[in-house]
Amino acid sequence: MGGPVAQGQPGNRFGAQGQFGNRFGTQKKQFQVPGKGPEVPQAPKLILPADAAVITIKPPIVVRELAEQLKQKPFKIIADLMESGVFASVNQSIDETVAQKICAKYGFRFEVEKRERGGGIVHPPSRKVDLDQFDKPEDLVARAPVVTIMGHVDHGKTSLLDVIRKSNVVAGEAGGITQHIGAYTISFPHPERKKELAQITFLDTPGHAAFSSMRARGANVTDLVVLVVAANDGVMPQTLEALSHAREARVPLLVAVNKVDHPNANPLKVRQQLQDKGLVPDDWGGDTIFVDVSALTKQGVDKLIEMILLQTDMQELKANPNRRAKGNVIESGLEPGGPTATVLVRKGTLRVGDVIICSQYYGRVRALINEEGKRQKEAGPSVAVKVLGLNGVPEAGLEFSVVEDEKSARDLAGQRAQAARTLGQETTRAKVTLENLFDRLASTTSKVLKVVVKADTQGSVEAIVDALKKIESEKVSLDVIHSAVGTITESDVALASASDAVILGFHTRIDSGVADKAKHEGVQIKLYAIIYELIDQVKEAMAGLLEPLLKDITVGSAEVRKVFQLSKGAPVAGCMVASGRIVKGKVRVRRRKEIIYEGIAQSLRRFQDEVNEVRAGMECGIRVDGFSEFQVGDFIECYMMEKIAQKL
Repeated sequence: MGGPVAQGQPGNRFGAQGQFGNRFGTQKKQFQVPGKGPEVPQAPKLILPADAAVITIKPPIVVRELAEQLKQKPFKIIADLMESGVFASVNQSIDETVAQKICAKYGFRFEVEKRERGGGIVHPPSRKVDLDQFDKPEDLVARAPVVTIMGHVDHGKTSLLDVIRKSNVVAGEAGGITQHIGAYTISFPHPERKKELAQITFLDTPGHAAFSSMRARGANVTDLVVLVVAANDGVMPQTLEALSHAREARVPLLVAVNKVDHPNANPLKVRQQLQDKGLVPDDWGGDTIFVDVSALTKQGVDKLIEMILLQTDMQELKANPNRRAKGNVIESGLEPGGPTATVLVRKGTLRVGDVIICSQYYGRVRALINEEGKRQKEAGPSVAVKVLGLNGVPEAGLEFSVVEDEKSARDLAGQRAQAARTLGQETTRAKVTLENLFDRLASTTSKVLKVVVKADTQGSVEAIVDALKKIESEKVSLDVIHSAVGTITESDVALASASDAVILGFHTRIDSGVADKAKHEGVQIKLYAIIYELIDQVKEAMAGLLEPLLKDITVGSAEVRKVFQLSKGAPVAGCMVASGRIVKGKVRVRRRKEIIYEGIAQSLRRFQDEVNEVRAGMECGIRVDGFSEFQVGDFIECYMMEKIAQKL
């Protein structure tokens, strides 16, 4: 073989790598370790007067801080450091000896501030802040249930809450409630143990948005949802929305059929409508408790409270009150006295003077205020109080924890703030779109596509939901978490955000401002005018959830005609491309049809030139990373992996 490969040019070319080695070797000598090399000029020893002013800095000694203490501009200190052979930026730290020299130049004596414990340790062992602790079963005691009241607008949620509030057997005179804190606790005689006063905490959430914003942050603070339905109106869109929320959060449900005193009341119709939605009344052989009430005449309110107590008794709710408190923010705001947060304590006891941390905010509890506007010293499990003392306004749903001391709270809050800044404006939760569902769920074992369906007519809604449910697949399941008639609203976005769902709209529009909210929450909204397009895209998305099949395709094959041993590194195979084309990338070495090695083509040369591709009938030099045992007659195959989408 008398081609260019036989002349050994690729060999010489590879051998020339030694020159690079020498060149880098010579360059290396020019770099010096800051402040240590022989080229660093020795500064003349400065003798300071005995009464020289002293500068003390806690390690690490940062250039900016040193400049501030010396009352000099940072660039001047950087220049002085460069003179001493030390190259540091304004935010980097320097050695104690270097800092002493710089201070001496300006007539100051430098001392390192010793720490109280383990004096002078520059890097004290970092102590992990303990935000939670394991509760032993013997420490747990019964706690009050936390109940959220939800339902359609004008179905009497607020009136019912007011009546329940007045049912409190230990309340003061009427009008004593001056403070709206988004939650309140009532005491009521236990239905089975009449002498015992049981407590219930009601969350007065402003609609479903707060409930879903809490769920979107992973805070399921509710033990029971009371779904209020008006007996004269029956099931309305927001009733179904509330039902979707409760189901997604996997919270037990109790139905209060309100306005039973209304002339057009039809409690039977309500039961029938909810039975169609899967809530079978207990008196019809189901497991959902229905209570007929009237907020106006107070009929059935006591029975409702008793049923709440009986249903939550079955859950055996417990918490440990003798530990550092932990819970969630229900509401927050900025008032004349500073930031306030209404918190619900889930476990432990929150006391005045405790140091609490909530996301990137922290502070010492200055005051705890209950729903009557009275100050109290502590709040135990399932109690909601307004907290004063945080240094910022945390968002609803965020978790708070009590920590040992202010320093650890400050450090942790700083780390969280830094992490939030690093993430920038991106939402921390991964965005779900129909296109990226495969990437989003590649790690999860059960593959579920959750959707919210909105359309212009009830017929369209039912047709779409039926068509979606007919998509059959063993590996991917489809979950329609909410479907309704009407435009796409903020509460649809809140529900989709909390459930990692996609909103599908058919012949409908998006309310004003909803698109921005969806973008902020990372919720995808898809609008369609043709039902088949909608179904096909959902099918494609579900197929995308299936992991693609991998198939390798042989791109080309080359026969080894000669092996060139080099002075340095692996040998080069002089080859003739037999078929297809050879490119840099994944290769297999075959010997008598057996694969003996798989690796990467490290280098591909034609004559002296490094090339990306060599076609059939041409000669080339190939070097395979990590393989050196070529024999004449071997075949080098170039191949690539192709992902083939699975079909449902």
